[in-house]
Amino acid sequence: MSNSSQDVLRRFFVLGYDELRARLARRFGSTDLAGDALHETWLRIDGAAPAKGLRSPKHYLLRMAYNAALKRLNAESGLVTLSDAKAAIGLIDDAPDPERAVIARLELETLAQALRELTPRRRTILIASRLDGTPLWRIAEQLAISQRLVEIELRHALAHCALRLDRKVIRRFGPKSSKGSSGGEDLDRWQRDEP
Repeated sequence: MSNSSQDVLRRFFVLGYDELRARLARRFGSTDLAGDALHETWLRIDGAAPAKGLRSPKHYLLRMAYNAALKRLNAESGLVTLSDAKAAIGLIDDAPDPERAVIARLELETLAQALRELTPRRRTILIASRLDGTPLWRIAEQLAISQRLVEIELRHALAHCALRLDRKVIRRFGPKSSKGSSGGEDLDRWQRDEP
């Protein structure tokens, strides 16, 4: 390439640097990569030789920088950067490992067996309250019993299931005895005893 072509490329590079960097950053999603590619482009201007004259120096420089960025990406594809490692450390795999999956299945089977052992009324109350989210006063109306009896039956059902699952029942907050309560009644929960 003639010195005049190289001078034209250098002039377009210096004057259009910000635009070239912005376009590369948008294309590759990284301002660092764009800056590195432009640095390599600047170093390669001396060896650049367009086939037929230089019709569009800006597009020629953009293509050179684009190719330099692609080469850098391909070279670094096998490398792990510090930011990649930091991102990987922050990732949490939500999928349970095989041991936890087996434990969960066993607990589910144990819970199913505990539910079968309950009296029909206790099972109905537990399922309606905890799975369906039905307020205790409504369960009492449906079963034609007092809300207090529903609370007692629910407490016994929870205690039975907690015992079978080897957990203790933790009382979060107490009952709301009014008929118009919003379903936040007796919310006993069970929790595994930690060694």
